[in-house]
Amino acid sequence: MKKTGIVFLLFITSLLQGQTYNNLWIPDTISGTQFNLNLKDTFAQLRPGNQTITAGINNKIWGPTLFFNKGDTVHMNVHNYLNDSTTIHWHGFHLPAVMDGGPHQIIPPGTIWKPYWKVSNNASTYWYHPHLHTMTQEHLTKGLGGFIIVRDPQERALAIPRRYGIDDIPLVLTSRRYDASNAFAYTNIAYGDYMLSNGTPSAQISLPKQMVRLRILNAEIERGYDIGFSDNRTFYIIGNDGGLLNAPVPVTRVKLLVGERIEILVNFSNDVLGSSLDLKSYNAGQTFGFPGGEPSSSGPLGSLLNNTNFNVLHINIGAQTANPITVLPTNLVNNTYWTAADATVNKSVNVTGGTPGNDFTLDNASFALSVINKTVTLNSIEKWTITNNNVFGHAFHIHDVEFKIVARSSGTVGVHESGWKDVVYLPKNESVTFVAKFDDYADTIHPFMYHCHFSNHEDGGMMGQFIVKSSVPTGLSANELTESDFTIYPNPANNKLFINLSDLGAEVYYLRITNVVGKTLYMLPKPQLTEGIDISHFSPGVYMVQLTHNKTKKTTTKKFVKE
Repeated sequence: MKKTGIVFLLFITSLLQGQTYNNLWIPDTISGTQFNLNLKDTFAQLRPGNQTITAGINNKIWGPTLFFNKGDTVHMNVHNYLNDSTTIHWHGFHLPAVMDGGPHQIIPPGTIWKPYWKVSNNASTYWYHPHLHTMTQEHLTKGLGGFIIVRDPQERALAIPRRYGIDDIPLVLTSRRYDASNAFAYTNIAYGDYMLSNGTPSAQISLPKQMVRLRILNAEIERGYDIGFSDNRTFYIIGNDGGLLNAPVPVTRVKLLVGERIEILVNFSNDVLGSSLDLKSYNAGQTFGFPGGEPSSSGPLGSLLNNTNFNVLHINIGAQTANPITVLPTNLVNNTYWTAADATVNKSVNVTGGTPGNDFTLDNASFALSVINKTVTLNSIEKWTITNNNVFGHAFHIHDVEFKIVARSSGTVGVHESGWKDVVYLPKNESVTFVAKFDDYADTIHPFMYHCHFSNHEDGGMMGQFIVKSSVPTGLSANELTESDFTIYPNPANNKLFINLSDLGAEVYYLRITNVVGKTLYMLPKPQLTEGIDISHFSPGVYMVQLTHNKTKKTTTKKFVKE
């Protein structure tokens, strides 16, 4: 993993010297199948004066970019060193609900959560971020989150840029408002006043005089972006949320709402060495309902950036690299999409509320952890129609699946959203219809979420949840786990704790280790027990193991001693 200290030192120096631009920070990287993520409270020098209280993942703000290979099984070791409980959601990934990191998978302070799953997603740009109900906006504002880049054989075979940080640039867009002491302001606030790109204010980067790939994520609280270049040049969309498109799509503008990702190719081959241009957001004069287009410059729905065109990234043209990519590919991949005719089930979701004094909701119901709003049958192909009311625009996100947009009430589906998606823009007084298949993972205990991805809206209750239920009844088999059906050894234990199930057909749904006063230390969904559980870092004392059976979901507790 690359070190970030030098980058932050240069960044702070540039601030003190009063330079117009600051060098864009490129997140460090972790590759492989084991990923250690340490969530912590930190400080960062984002402005002259006081440092800003932030939160980071292995960094002062934001987190490392994780590289996955399609087909690998990845193991995440998420250690919460924050003073708050939180969750980490693997946005865009198809994985078991118990690993998803939604509001139910709460990670208390001092706890390690160890989810894992087989990567079945296509090569694309995904991300991870907190998802604790009523706390998501605060945790995102402080800086928790990070990119995930998936590689697969189809993407590797293409002659497109993929040298991370050189001609393949991750770019997370957001903005912040500060109080008089330089602390982030987020209570009852929808928009920031100052642009941050990769956590860098007034960001600049030197890009080579060749084809460059930008992976752009909107990680705002609520603001949308209408992306384009200052010289109005054509650029090419090659992928969105869930993977590459079949062919590059030429555009001069593209709207990007909260949670959406887009991959673009920009050809700088004909630019003059040493020249510069800007990547901008053209948010002035947007139709009412586009978030961030409101005219007010202050107050809960106001911002210094609202209804303006503003710089996202200042680009300086540098020398070509060795073996540059200079030609735009004609074709990319060969996706086969679900159609409306494939769907055997229709579902609808309506945006409600939002009138003065009332939060936005879905289907007139505010989110409740104990309420399952929809049930999906495993392996079903469903058509969902999301209808917005006439109050404001939203960004609708669904967990577990990538979907294909098949219709918009306003007309044709945009070329920028013609591939696999997991977030979709809902303009005011419009509806959108998508099709998805809910395969592989059934779980009647842990639900998946669907919600507006404006974190202030989801914190306010604009969220529902669904379970995926197997069509084949499993019943309660003879494999029900009881205290006599498993043993813990050695006991006392020193470095590793092993669990032996007397019935080889039994499976553990969840394993939790607590101390004697009930504080959770380990959270292991569907643990792989053959290699034992590492307890070497535990202090000597008495601990409790809670095992939940996979079929009956009954929990049994046993005691062990750490020497």
